Amino acid sequence: MTDLIEIASSGLSAAINPFGAELTHLRDADGRELMTDADPAFWTGHAPILFPIVGRLNNDILRIDSTDYPMKQHGFARRMPFTVTVQEPDRAVFRLTDSEETCAAYPFAFALDLAFHIHGTTLDIEARIENRGATAMPASFGWHPAFAWPLPYGAVREDHRILFETDEPDPLKQIVPGGLIGATPRPSPLVGRTLHLRDDLFTNDALIWDPVRSRHVIYGAPTGPQLDIAFPDTSKLGIWTRPGAHFICIEPWHGIADPAGYTGAFRDKPGVFEIAPGGTWKCALDVTLRP
Repeated sequence: MTDLIEIASSGLSAAINPFGAELTHLRDADGRELMTDADPAFWTGHAPILFPIVGRLNNDILRIDSTDYPMKQHGFARRMPFTVTVQEPDRAVFRLTDSEETCAAYPFAFALDLAFHIHGTTLDIEARIENRGATAMPASFGWHPAFAWPLPYGAVREDHRILFETDEPDPLKQIVPGGLIGATPRPSPLVGRTLHLRDDLFTNDALIWDPVRSRHVIYGAPTGPQLDIAFPDTSKLGIWTRPGAHFICIEPWHGIADPAGYTGAFRDKPGVFEIAPGGTWKCALDVTLRP
């Protein structure tokens, strides 16, 4: 088993698994766990990194310049060991670079760095993707943190909700069987700017805002500490759990699953960005425990 890398401040502590650069624990100053219990009856993930795709591709095929490559849901970064390049009491950085294994599925030279920094009651995470090749590199990227539902402050699950920063008037994307995006939108379950969490919202997979207009949301019960989750760089938001589970995933994405029936090139699909040769792309996720 890989040893977790621990970082801390006076207000928070975190533990990150170098396998996948996955945030595994986030605890308050009293040691109370703010992340999922990873109950194998539901889902054993904690906070996988989604790269170089988000969601599922049609037939699990990544099409690059008329060549097909196999690519499973959410990409390969979450299933690969990262190298620890920085380890300090309040900061750690993890790196994944291209290899023979990655090139068999994604024919690009890259470096993906995940930097974690704790200060006060905030955990800042930044992803940095560098294109080390000679051609433009298409990619998607997403965060997938699973927070404790309920949070460890005494309120029951039914009291928890997610408050959006601003109005979200658009209908949601609909996931169809097979994990792709259907043509028919899903009515928004928001009441004003509030998503009241309940299991039946997730019977048919995730809720997907595309676009999401808010740059942060607040998760928790009306009384007690709450989590302020900021995502300044992402245009989409997924919220997901499995009914009955003790977690809620709040997932800012720059990318999305294929539309049902999509057979075009990866470069041309919705949510894909391109990084110029020698260029970099950055994306932040900040989690703050509010009293």
